[in-house]
Amino acid sequence: MTVLKITKLTQYFSGLRALADFNIQLEEGELVGLIGPNGAGKTTVFNLVSGFYQPTEGVISFLGQPITGLKPHQVTAHGIARTFQNIRLWNEMTVLDNIMLAQHSSLDYGIRDLFFRTGRYQRREREIRDLAMELLEIFKLREVAEEKPKNLSYGLQRKVEIARALSSKPKLLLLDEPAAGLPSRDVVELIDLIRWIHREFKIAIWMIEHQMKVVMSLCSRITVIDFGVVIAEGTPEEIQHHPDVIKAYLGDDQL
Repeated sequence: MTVLKITKLTQYFSGLRALADFNIQLEEGELVGLIGPNGAGKTTVFNLVSGFYQPTEGVISFLGQPITGLKPHQVTAHGIARTFQNIRLWNEMTVLDNIMLAQHSSLDYGIRDLFFRTGRYQRREREIRDLAMELLEIFKLREVAEEKPKNLSYGLQRKVEIARALSSKPKLLLLDEPAAGLPSRDVVELIDLIRWIHREFKIAIWMIEHQMKVVMSLCSRITVIDFGVVIAEGTPEEIQHHPDVIKAYLGDDQL
């Protein structure tokens, strides 16, 4: 089953082209990479898919339904979750509350239930808390459940962000440079964690990453963009030896 299909996606900012005629198709259960030099347009792609930008041209479909132009909360409700290159957590809330709050895009109770604390409200809130606690256990974060994220190490904050994304029960997880800022020992743990998430949660994962060790270890195929244009697609082995990719990263004099 096709999870995500992007056709001729193009984006201009103040007359400057950030992305041109971008096409990709992700199938159920795939783990795919998106790489390119700084400023290549990678995060622009993720921002378009997740509703933070509205595309100049092109169509984005998720599970066969068009989602082009939807707001971020609507995209999340459809089943797409994401993390960010610069971690975005609610730092004045606890770790537990961060994870619980992310589930509220799929609430099935109304204002009346909330106001009167009806049985439906109480049952749903218990389910939300139970799932959050389960994720804290899975990610070995239970001991910091009542801590504020700003008091945690960078590596733990990254874990919280991924756990929060998973709490919305997505069909597609977008990881924007999950290894950014992590020391080498944490990168090895991150690779194992992403591999485990992919296997156990049985979801498609699309990731942007600068650390080639991470991408090459995890992804079955990789798309490379430079100046907003796709320059290569293929397996990790094919990408490693592609002359246009080497040129984009190292320059003509390194070929």
